[in-house]
Amino acid sequence: MGAMRAKMKINHIEKRFEGQETLYFNPVCASKYPEDGSDENNTYARFSPSGMLSLTVANPALLGMFAEGEEYYLDFTRAG
Repeated sequence: MGAMRAKMKINHIEKRFEGQETLYFNPVCASKYPEDGSDENNTYARFSPSGMLSLTVANPALLGMFAEGEEYYLDFTRAG
């Protein structure tokens, strides 16, 4: 398996317990893209039209470092 890259957007952040927050991601998408395909999100949405990822963060250095609406690349590479 080769590497795969997804582009995800944080749709919601939930404060969980003391020192934890859960980030909820979905693939990027838009209601309308330029006809020439020039929007980068168009490329990602074409091949990853739906999905969901939740990630609970407990590292004190990362708490509060993420915001709803931010977009991130998510790289998948086989481990081992």
